Amino acid sequence: MSVPNWRRNQAAVTGATFIGFTGFTLVMPFLPLYFEQLGVADPAQVAVWSGLSLGVTPAVTAAMAPVWARMADRFGRKMMVVRSLGSFIIIMGLMSFVTAPWHVFALRAIQGFFAGYGPIALTMAAESAPPDQVASAIGFVQTAQRLGPALGPVIGGGLAQALGIRHTFLVSAGVYGLALLLVVFGYHEHRTARREPHEPAAGKVTFATLAAVPYFVLLLATVFGLQLVDRSLGPILPLYLREIGFDAARVPFLAGVLFTAAAACAAAGNQASRWILLRWPASIVVPSMAGVAGVGALVFGAAAPWSVLVASACVFGFGIGVATTCTYTAATHTLPVSSRGIAFGYLTSAYLVGLAVSPVLAGLIGAQSMRAVFLADAAGLAALAWTVRRGMTRVAG
Repeated sequence: MSVPNWRRNQAAVTGATFIGFTGFTLVMPFLPLYFEQLGVADPAQVAVWSGLSLGVTPAVTAAMAPVWARMADRFGRKMMVVRSLGSFIIIMGLMSFVTAPWHVFALRAIQGFFAGYGPIALTMAAESAPPDQVASAIGFVQTAQRLGPALGPVIGGGLAQALGIRHTFLVSAGVYGLALLLVVFGYHEHRTARREPHEPAAGKVTFATLAAVPYFVLLLATVFGLQLVDRSLGPILPLYLREIGFDAARVPFLAGVLFTAAAACAAAGNQASRWILLRWPASIVVPSMAGVAGVGALVFGAAAPWSVLVASACVFGFGIGVATTCTYTAATHTLPVSSRGIAFGYLTSAYLVGLAVSPVLAGLIGAQSMRAVFLADAAGLAALAWTVRRGMTRVAG
């Protein structure tokens, strides 16, 4: 349901999301260095502790996302976001005082249990906006989720050098405090739910209930598939650039340029989704943009010249960005209001599982052939485009 001050709500949710995602990435990219400071000298052990600590949070969050979504339906989404951000302030602050590697792992596990403000923020933005602004509202929040992690490591690197990694955790806690204040004072929650007489009460919504909604399971698989491809470049892109002949000394910079280009164009795709959906339905847009992203991945795998690689990164990012926002928008318009929060929890679980599986799968494929990762991405996106187009058309028909 839209509320009169929806633009204020939109600004508060988007700003808090951007600040929160920025605060998280101030320190997490430097976690391996932190383990070295904690006395882990063996690089293999550093890799193990880093992998476990980075992986445990999305794994626990994926399991808890539907639970917190159900609690948000019962007690209010604003309260759940405040709970989550408050826990981040405490946990990030405690990270500054750890003395052993297992302390970091334990805190990251606890962090996963209390995390989940991202999907709830999406629901808050979607529910506050008028129906014709839903795609735009979701797009702004997803843009914040992309740009925050792009900016955070740059600022965090400077802070780590100037203050040390341990003290940077305290800065991160303070940043989360700003996000918390923005939600508390900037977001006005409208608790009157609009529900049709035949709709079930929010507390009775189950996965079986959602699965009966037209193509919800298909949208769930789409979110997972897009995330699986989107995060596959991280483990192998620098190695691939070196393999195809780029100067090893310049590879970190070149890889950074490609990552930034893809992220910026994905953010542009998030923003363009509303305009695109005014002209074509999601049943056409999502598979078409998945196909566009697949073309970008295919060109990546062809060892193209530098300028073509940059253009391909833009094509790939834009396609993924549009397809992702349109998928969430389609879910918003398809689902009953009483089910939307819980449904977004399941969609986020699919997102997080893709986030956890993608780098592992890409690493396994890349161990055999770096180029094969891009070819697998292209093939996967083509299959996803065909499945979504066929599934949505059949339901509509």
